Amino acid sequence: MSRTFRLYYPVLPTIAEQTPHRAVYVGEAEDRCQIFAWNRRTGTTRQLTARRAGTTRAALDPAGETVWWFDDDLAGTGRWQLVDFAGFTGPRLALPETASGRPAGLAMAADGTAVIGLTGERGLTLHVRHPDGSHRVARSLDDYAYVVDVDAAGQLIVVGADPAGADAVTVYTADGEQSAVLAGGQDRRVWALGFAPGTSRLLLVVEADGDYRLATWTPGDGLRHHDAHRFPTEITACWYPDGEHVLVRQDRHAESRLYRVSLATADQAPIAVPTGSVLDAAVWPDGDVAYVWTDAATPPQLCSTGGMALPAEDGAGPRTGAAPAARRRDIWVPGPGGDIHALVTTPADRTGPAPAVFLVHGGPSEHARNAYDPVVDLLVHTGCAVVRVNYRGSSGYGAAWRSDFPAGVGHTQLEDLAAVRQRLVDDGVVLADRTALWGHSWGGYLTLLAVGVQPDLWRLGIAVTPIADYIAAFHGSSPAVRALDRKLFGGTPDDVPERYLRASPVTYVDQVRAPVFLAVATDDVRCPPEPVEQYAALLTRRSVPNRLLRLHAGHEDVDARNHVALMQAVLPFMQRHFDGVRDEGTPIALALARPAG
Repeated sequence: MSRTFRLYYPVLPTIAEQTPHRAVYVGEAEDRCQIFAWNRRTGTTRQLTARRAGTTRAALDPAGETVWWFDDDLAGTGRWQLVDFAGFTGPRLALPETASGRPAGLAMAADGTAVIGLTGERGLTLHVRHPDGSHRVARSLDDYAYVVDVDAAGQLIVVGADPAGADAVTVYTADGEQSAVLAGGQDRRVWALGFAPGTSRLLLVVEADGDYRLATWTPGDGLRHHDAHRFPTEITACWYPDGEHVLVRQDRHAESRLYRVSLATADQAPIAVPTGSVLDAAVWPDGDVAYVWTDAATPPQLCSTGGMALPAEDGAGPRTGAAPAARRRDIWVPGPGGDIHALVTTPADRTGPAPAVFLVHGGPSEHARNAYDPVVDLLVHTGCAVVRVNYRGSSGYGAAWRSDFPAGVGHTQLEDLAAVRQRLVDDGVVLADRTALWGHSWGGYLTLLAVGVQPDLWRLGIAVTPIADYIAAFHGSSPAVRALDRKLFGGTPDDVPERYLRASPVTYVDQVRAPVFLAVATDDVRCPPEPVEQYAALLTRRSVPNRLLRLHAGHEDVDARNHVALMQAVLPFMQRHFDGVRDEGTPIALALARPAG
């Protein structure tokens, strides 16, 4: 029986503010993400893009007349294209006289005036495009930043940067003059979220005293804190159409909660959603709360409080493969920095200790969720227990947990992984000599660091688009990633070289004994492939079993066939080097789909 391994792009459709029956969404065509127009009134859809690399970035002007989509290469560099929603004209360049760049936000005023953020090696450039097609550069910044929003009148532009920086949020006039600066700090981070419909009232989240609070800013009154609405763990929020209420999405302990909040009062009403994770949520112009929901057993579902009608799943095929029965439970384990939360999934048909794969999330400030993950399903099918640890640095557990790195970058997280591993060994859940690590991006980095720093604990490492040499990766990565690294390490490799060296897996390559599977993406600008290839060569020189798989892709790969190739390469490697993995000769089929209805 073929095993269907599906990918999901869990982002809500974008609705036109002035014509809510028109929308665009990311759907599937020939195993790739593409952009589709959706007329909610007639129930019809139309495919707008057919790019070989797939397309995931799109927007719709407020009138619902023009669709924007980003035509990028695998490294993420490209240009915005325009196409009529109704299909009367084909793609045309939005900024024909502007060079390619990386997208850093797109926002539109009520009349369709667009503010476009593009980044290059020197920082952010703000472009303003008017409905008649005329265009000008409003401002250029030297550092990495991104466009948050423009007010309905097109007079105020909000730019976000490092939320802990002195220029966490900056408001510019339409001419590019600085109007206001909202500063953050190490214990007071600030995020801007967007203007209320039809106004210049800006919604923000402020971290203060370990809580996350709502705040607003207006040109006349400045910053106002709404202290009645505070949350102990991370939140994001968006406006209701009335401009007085806010939809809050809270991440807490691997699950999500939604609230309808009144900024004028202390009223805070929970919105009933099933137990699990809300991956995206918004209030649409007609007041309907739309959200993407999932749990460990259910692929992402597009839901709403108003029971919206959904576009047809033309040719999408089956939603899931035949999943084996599994047991899932949460555990809390005492660790060096406090109790560590982990999600443990074990095969229902297996008794006694099992081989275990620690599926390490990336970020570092993401988190493992009570959410459907096809890799978990696949690994349980092979007879392995799957452990997902929300180590220090993970979101959903409060500001103190997210910023706690006392042992240094990477090493703090390894302490927590080791503590959870030991607890599960002591409890007879996993086999002490059969524990492996599997991670993507920063999770892949932790995998490589662990097999070098903790060689006695881990018997196999699978690292997909990882960081192998932090110094080399810094110099080869994009401005956005370099900005994150400077924050993480407290400077550049020239400023604090010893911190980068201590955190780099290549520093410990001579201690690695476990077989290592490595996958790199040829056009990855977040985790460049060359240092990983050099790391593989060092393993080969020391006769450590390893395999290097090169995928023609960028860091965020939306080509389903690459994921098939990865799984078809990883599983035989595991079966060869990790005793106890079942091989039932099950072929893997893979498809990609938007959230299901």
